[in-house]
Amino acid sequence: MPSPVLLPNHIFAIGHIMNAIIDFNQLTEHPVLAEIKALVNQQLAPHTIAIDRQGYYPSDFLHGLGQLGAYRHHLASQQPDRQTDLTQAIAVMASVSQECMSTGFCVWCQDTLAWYLEHADDERVRDNWLPLISSGVQLGGTGLSNAMKHFASIEPLKIRARRVEGGYLANGTLPWVSNLDKHHVFAAIFQLEDSSHNIMALTRCDQPGFRLQQCAEFTALEGSGTYACHFKDSFIPDQQVISHDVTTLIPRIRSGFVLLQMGMGLGVIQGCIDIMRSMRETHQHVNCFLDEQPEALEEALDDACKATTLLAKDAVHDASNALFADVLQLRYGASELALRASQAAMLHAGARGYLADAPAQRKLREAYFVAIVTPAMKHIRKELYRLQAA
Repeated sequence: MPSPVLLPNHIFAIGHIMNAIIDFNQLTEHPVLAEIKALVNQQLAPHTIAIDRQGYYPSDFLHGLGQLGAYRHHLASQQPDRQTDLTQAIAVMASVSQECMSTGFCVWCQDTLAWYLEHADDERVRDNWLPLISSGVQLGGTGLSNAMKHFASIEPLKIRARRVEGGYLANGTLPWVSNLDKHHVFAAIFQLEDSSHNIMALTRCDQPGFRLQQCAEFTALEGSGTYACHFKDSFIPDQQVISHDVTTLIPRIRSGFVLLQMGMGLGVIQGCIDIMRSMRETHQHVNCFLDEQPEALEEALDDACKATTLLAKDAVHDASNALFADVLQLRYGASELALRASQAAMLHAGARGYLADAPAQRKLREAYFVAIVTPAMKHIRKELYRLQAA
């Protein structure tokens, strides 16, 4: 099967049509983000190593972000002016991921769960649950990795539901869902028995017939609250159903789902540049001989920020395949740039990068997650091929 046409050297070219110059610092220096950065420095940075090496889940920090309004920017229904701002949601995530991408991933999970609820078919479900999620009072995850792969013909849906009075009974297992704990919630897509329709619904982690199972130890993202999720005749009431037929829902949420992930990629890339610049204090006399220097990465990162800002203006209301293809292309480029930047950071750090708590080797592992989290690079190439062939 032929590969899709990808242009790595021009992956962020869409950003060049903007008149304003938007770099990473401008993206993350909005006045709203000053308190976010302070919270990152005070309540997240002291725990980054424990998150990475001991699996510490920073629930207090995540609740604190909600208290500062971090999960509201991209939700029109939660704004006084009824406007959305995906750029600010991405900027918050980037600020967190610059320090700790495991926690940035949890922010994406929270944001994306809110994004689903914002587009719920039943406004009563949205109005009952979204204020809790967008304020951070209720933490939760997104269980759509399996579904997104299913819609790309990569794997079958792993959980099924049977219609009963007042709701559905669910059975099956999702192997990995993140940003969870025993009192959290998450969204997932269920295959209806004896039907071609699929539903999206919330699951409460403390509901009867449902249990969390600790996953095997990971080399990264241990502090992301990732569990296997088991359903056995678990009742899901209609009050938790986001959509009784996701056919029209998926086109409305897919571009936002993917574009919000740029916060993880942009933050990791900037974190790698920070490492390279810090090494100049002691090793510039030898690091200057390396091909990859921070200035070139900063230029590519700034292009990515421009493109992200541009596409964010349309992702809220444009459900077209054309926009989705642009978002996928941008997201692919962020994966490539994160891998490139993390390798450069490791080379600039040298032997110091091998220390167990070294930021360079942590960013290297985080960058690989940017490249393999759904949609992974191979998933994106497959989807771009489908879109180009349509």
